[in-house]
Amino acid sequence: MSLILVLPILVGAGKEEPRTVRLLTVGNSFSGNATHYLPDVVTAAGDVLVHHQAAIPGGTLEQHWEKFQRHEADPNDPRGLYSTKMSLKQELAAEPWDYVTIQQASIKSHDVSTYRPFARRLVDLIRVQSPHARVLVHETWAYRRDDPRFAVKSPLPGEPADQEAMYRGLSHAYRTIAGELGAAIIPVGDAFHLADADPEWGYLPDPKFDFAKATFPALPKQTHSLHLGWKWSKKGGGRYTLDIDGHHANVAGEYLGGCVFYEVLYGKSVVGNAFRPRGINADYARFLQETAHRAVAGSRVIGARTKTPAEATR
Repeated sequence: MSLILVLPILVGAGKEEPRTVRLLTVGNSFSGNATHYLPDVVTAAGDVLVHHQAAIPGGTLEQHWEKFQRHEADPNDPRGLYSTKMSLKQELAAEPWDYVTIQQASIKSHDVSTYRPFARRLVDLIRVQSPHARVLVHETWAYRRDDPRFAVKSPLPGEPADQEAMYRGLSHAYRTIAGELGAAIIPVGDAFHLADADPEWGYLPDPKFDFAKATFPALPKQTHSLHLGWKWSKKGGGRYTLDIDGHHANVAGEYLGGCVFYEVLYGKSVVGNAFRPRGINADYARFLQETAHRAVAGSRVIGARTKTPAEATR
């Protein structure tokens, strides 16, 4: 019989008992992005969060496993420690964790072969060292549609040609691995995809901006972007260049990620939560909350496969 895992049933806002959740995220800057506003959302809901991060900048699942191995081989090797000055085994023992998350580096997220065998090894370690914790797979998000990754005329074999292809690839990879591990998904990538595809609130590149003639400090319109996007960087000699970060989340993307995490971890609806970051108006905050709710409600592990929100409605 296939293993069936279902995310907690979400209940509406109301007078509910406060809940304390202990969370360890094993990831990189993307897990940092997705949980940046989580403490604020949790506090506004009247709940409590204990959160540690075991992060490697740009880190892959393989690099987390290598860091664990280095510490096992030589406890004095600083390469076996995170910025917290603790090893992964020590982090796992630091609290009676309710949840431990893992994620793949975004650049490799579309390629399921890069998850193996390291996702399984890490999860086996987590289940031995923190047996009461539930392992969750944090689904990362696709890059912005105007990211330079998608401007390559002839992508390498297996490389996603556009944002949609990257999302489809990472969605399949994360769900495949989650099914193999018997773990539930934190569908942040689904939420980004839903938001970007929305006809009213989705991001569209500025067709009128002339990049060839751009001068500091002019920037293209980036309304409703979930990614950091275009910015001017000061170089040597006081020269400015126009650069793009289509990878990492901006304030809106971090808020959306935090809303998704909250719903999965606490089993409560985030819709109506009183917290919204500075610069996010009430209507947009409501849209992001509702999008997070849709992503979580549409994500179920059925047998060895999790449906995407679009598939769940068919």
